Amino acid sequence: MPKNQILPEFTRQLLHPRYWLLWFGIAFLYLIVLLPYPWISSLGRGLGRFAMRFMTRRKMISRRNIELCFPNMTEAQHEAWMIKNFEATGLAVFETGMAWFWPNWRIEKWCKIQGIDHLDVGISEKRGVLVIGIHFLTLELGARIIGIHRPGVGVYRPHDNKLMDWLQTWGRLRSNKFMLDRRDVKGMIRSLKKGELVWYAPDHDYGPRNSVFAPFFAVEKAATTIGTSILARMANPLLVPFIPKRNDDNQGYTLIVQPPLEGFPTDDEIAAAIFMNQVIEQQILLAPEQYMWLHRRFKTRPSGEASLYQ
Repeated sequence: MPKNQILPEFTRQLLHPRYWLLWFGIAFLYLIVLLPYPWISSLGRGLGRFAMRFMTRRKMISRRNIELCFPNMTEAQHEAWMIKNFEATGLAVFETGMAWFWPNWRIEKWCKIQGIDHLDVGISEKRGVLVIGIHFLTLELGARIIGIHRPGVGVYRPHDNKLMDWLQTWGRLRSNKFMLDRRDVKGMIRSLKKGELVWYAPDHDYGPRNSVFAPFFAVEKAATTIGTSILARMANPLLVPFIPKRNDDNQGYTLIVQPPLEGFPTDDEIAAAIFMNQVIEQQILLAPEQYMWLHRRFKTRPSGEASLYQ
């Protein structure tokens, strides 16, 4: 086992009554994903619509993000998009179970991949590959699809709940060689220098530390991590974006791997943030209703500016 492996130990403590409700939820999720995929899809969308009645704060955040990014859309379009986003969010719950519990043959039956050869360019050039993953609601499934074809290094945030931390790590190790804490920048650099594929998501607002402000869609000042710039400068990897796109009419999924990016400005953090946000925008527009709009993407504001979520 690699020394960077983070694999929580399964102990008797995880069978404590405090976890019984969660165990019930895990068992329910496992049983749901045994169903035919069209049934899973219908149940997931229904779950999203049901949850929308109670998740009023997340409804506000989703609608507000869409309004901020696409101000030229009508109010009715914003509302329709928000509803589709909640349907996709409900299905994402079951897609996580699919990513963790489905056997490889079932993943490959419902999940096709385009451009897988773009991940092999790093081998021929003897360079690591920074796989630019974006927070689509299908991200867990996307990571599993890539892992089946080209196993790499997963980057994650340890869960506060010990049982969930064990489960998500176990699930993600089905398609990753090992996992790294997202704060372990040195570990990512080492892995890239060894020629590994490292999954990295630079599209969320991670707070003011190690961030700069750059345009994101119609929002002029969006806090954007400089992590991509650091990794690119220190390890000189190829930057390869991908998107796991849910197809229409219950036709499964297509994971689209883009060609390696060219012209990334490693010597200017603001220019790098602008460049990367433009790349992220292009990926989101391939399936905008499937993006994680429920996240407060613009929670960090420049000093003195009011919150955009009031």
